[in-house]
Amino acid sequence: MHILLSNDDGYMAQGLVALAKSLSDYAKITVVAPDKNRSAASNSLTLEMPLRAKQSDNGFIRVDGTPTDCVHLALTGLLKTEPDMVIAGINHGANLGDDVLYSGTVAAATEGRFLGLPAIAISLTASDPIHFETAAAVAVTLMQKIVANPLPKDTLLNVNVPDVALCDLKGYQATRLGQRHKAEAVVKAQDPRGNDIYWVGPPGAEQDAGEGTDFYAVKMGYVSVTPLQLDLTRYQRLESLAIWLPKNSND
Repeated sequence: MHILLSNDDGYMAQGLVALAKSLSDYAKITVVAPDKNRSAASNSLTLEMPLRAKQSDNGFIRVDGTPTDCVHLALTGLLKTEPDMVIAGINHGANLGDDVLYSGTVAAATEGRFLGLPAIAISLTASDPIHFETAAAVAVTLMQKIVANPLPKDTLLNVNVPDVALCDLKGYQATRLGQRHKAEAVVKAQDPRGNDIYWVGPPGAEQDAGEGTDFYAVKMGYVSVTPLQLDLTRYQRLESLAIWLPKNSND
């Protein structure tokens, strides 16, 4: 078993180190991760400049690019042998609901799935998490489950783990993505030269967070496991959209 690890917090992040340590007891581990924090990079690829990959003292490969760059590079030429699975994380903070649209951690797993491998994105749900060993143990469990029962080819798992000791986890729940309220307003300030600058505001509070959602599961002390699909087509709306569209270019 050979597993590729990546993240969006950077190659020195505590969560990535804990994940690599835990999984190395069960598989060969290769780490290809950004050389600095690239949180909220989403699925962006670097196309206008070359990427540089360097091996660090701890054996991890650091790349001056996004999480998606890291996985894409690893699977399309950097590694001599293709791994069997991609696991991204352990993210420092939750990736719940709408967060998956922005998350570099989820994007790294998505790229692995795009390129044909089973993939997991795993996050620890605290702004300053401490129980990385809990999330690492969850990653081992889910990795073994996928080996025994492979996921469909269009599916990856988005996993959120409460920041508690392993013995305090209530269990696992299969969940759907919840939803947040509209993001908070940007914070306007000025630089030392008097020019206006803007800080992106914090994400919105929970909106759709009832039973069955990822928000609810982690709040109740459960590991939230959400299957994500790569095909974003809203198939239920194809027929109504066809009726709504003009019949020809002159309509």
